[in-house]
Amino acid sequence: MASPEATSQGLVLRNDKGTTCELIINRPMTYNALSIACMEALTSEFESLSRDDSVSVVILSGAGKGFCAGHDLREIRRNPGRDFYEKTFDTCSKMMLSIINCPKPVIARVHGAATAAGCQLVATCDLAVADENARFATPGVNIGLFCSTPMVALSRNVSRKHAMEMLLTGDFISARRAYEIGLVNRVVPSGDLDRAADEFAEKIASKSPLTLKTGKKAFYEQADRDLSGAYEYCSRVMVENMMARDAEEGIDAFLEKREPRWKGV
Repeated sequence: MASPEATSQGLVLRNDKGTTCELIINRPMTYNALSIACMEALTSEFESLSRDDSVSVVILSGAGKGFCAGHDLREIRRNPGRDFYEKTFDTCSKMMLSIINCPKPVIARVHGAATAAGCQLVATCDLAVADENARFATPGVNIGLFCSTPMVALSRNVSRKHAMEMLLTGDFISARRAYEIGLVNRVVPSGDLDRAADEFAEKIASKSPLTLKTGKKAFYEQADRDLSGAYEYCSRVMVENMMARDAEEGIDAFLEKREPRWKGV
């Protein structure tokens, strides 16, 4: 395995393994709290990965004892005032959208705790694999700061009742409960987390990169349309997808009972 490469003053580490790229939030002494600089570093990485044809799948994880504790509250309290607050949450929104807009599937690899904006990160990623001991919470209500921006991602992943329960109580939920309500895809024993995330990524990376890009964009585009509009949009996407060389190759490979040879076009 290659050694992680430090980027953006070490706030984010990058570790490439074949066509999978792992991004590691690297602020372990703060439980990977999201300072403005850290969020800008993550945004820059996702924007760069969007243009990197050597990468098919991204795994997002945290250094140290846990995934991410949310916003850096110490930084926020050192900089009271509307201008800094606006910069903090605008930067956060830009970071979350950089994950959605990245054409590569993004898998959250979660251990320890994912709270507030850290839970938002998990919900924003396309997929999530969690350690059986991981915990999740949107606890802002406990400190007088409702988790309004985490609510955006959370409410698009789980039912309204489950989202409201997390938001109104601020209570932690277990990894198993997170799986039950749809916040994570898989829960695995602690010792199996790396392997499970890698296997998930490798399976997805074996698909056509063009098809992955097409499908991820279409998923989020159709989700915000009414039923008729979603079908109209996705029908056009299917037609364009059918015109791609990879679709022709995939169908031919299926009919000929062989492995496809993807070209990414």
